[in-house]
Amino acid sequence: SVKKGETLIDTANNILSMKVDLIVMRHPNVGACDFLSKHVNARIVNAGDGTHEHPTQALLDSYSIREKLGEVTGKKIVIVGDILHSRVALSNIYALKLQGAEVKVCGPKTLIPKYIESLGVQVEYNIKKALEWCDVANVLRVQNERMAINYFPSTREYSQLFGINKKLLDSIDKNIVIMHPGPINRGVEITSDVADAEQSIILNQVENGVAIRMAVIYLLAQQIQHK
Repeated sequence: SVKKGETLIDTANNILSMKVDLIVMRHPNVGACDFLSKHVNARIVNAGDGTHEHPTQALLDSYSIREKLGEVTGKKIVIVGDILHSRVALSNIYALKLQGAEVKVCGPKTLIPKYIESLGVQVEYNIKKALEWCDVANVLRVQNERMAINYFPSTREYSQLFGINKKLLDSIDKNIVIMHPGPINRGVEITSDVADAEQSIILNQVENGVAIRMAVIYLLAQQIQHK
């Protein structure tokens, strides 16, 4: 409807006329959910706004770490890949720092935001050093659909410099936890033997996502009932 010329507020109000209490919204524009929350009488769940945030992914990632390692506080988490275009990265940084984790990011210099260190996050450009440091590696895909220009020479070069494979993991003198928010580009940021390895909790993340989002809806529904 928006593409046909209808405003976002009109679209939402048409939906709300059907007595909807809660809207789950994914939108390409940064801040769209926050904007809508100021103009409609409903609870808004941000399911991803552009390259900004994805709060429920951060919640399920935090829960998955807690489930695997017992707690998030004091754990060392490295987020690897396209930090610049990732809404998952920013929400994870906020959530993990809030819970007392140490956070690093690793990727090509062109895909690391200039402001990132102001969030209390360290930057590492060497993937092996990043993996040797961390307890958990959260691997992100390259967001090709959000790129107007080329940020690195080739997919092959990216994979060689920042891709995680079994040989690289075996060279690390500890067993780190591997995460990925999906969808996976197998053979680019992560190889199949790593994605399917015992130390990978990628499918646990998917399973936990259902429970976390049920919890978010449940808690917001309670607020609506108590109004």
